[in-house]
Amino acid sequence: MIFLTRRATFSASHYYWNEAWSAEKNERVFGRCANLNGHGHNYTLEVTLAGEPDAVTGFVVDLKWLKGVMESEVLAAYDHRHLNLEVDEFKAGKLIPTTENIAIAAWKRLEPAVKKAGGAQLSRVRVYETPEIFAEFRGGA
Repeated sequence: MIFLTRRATFSASHYYWNEAWSAEKNERVFGRCANLNGHGHNYTLEVTLAGEPDAVTGFVVDLKWLKGVMESEVLAAYDHRHLNLEVDEFKAGKLIPTTENIAIAAWKRLEPAVKKAGGAQLSRVRVYETPEIFAEFRGGA
């Protein structure tokens, strides 16, 4: 089995806030990230597919196809957006847009297209918030 990874970047803003908590508790738990005006990051998204290379092409998947899926399913929704205000998964406090939750949400956006294409399977989604901080999701939630 081969694991093939494609990387893309996007810029987005967010804040951390739990609607069930008081402002004081949000500020205590999330610190500066609880600023409702938000702050931004230049994120890196890595998507890994697992499969066997095609006997004719040698590809696990066509990388142009994978780039298109990443763009249509994740980047179009997240790039240059305020995640809390503009992205369905995170609007109205549904889900706090932590790096962990962004990785899970990206997986859920990508998985149907990968399954529909057949062949390779989605193996992991990794989201870097900074070069030093990333979250990796491998399915199951």
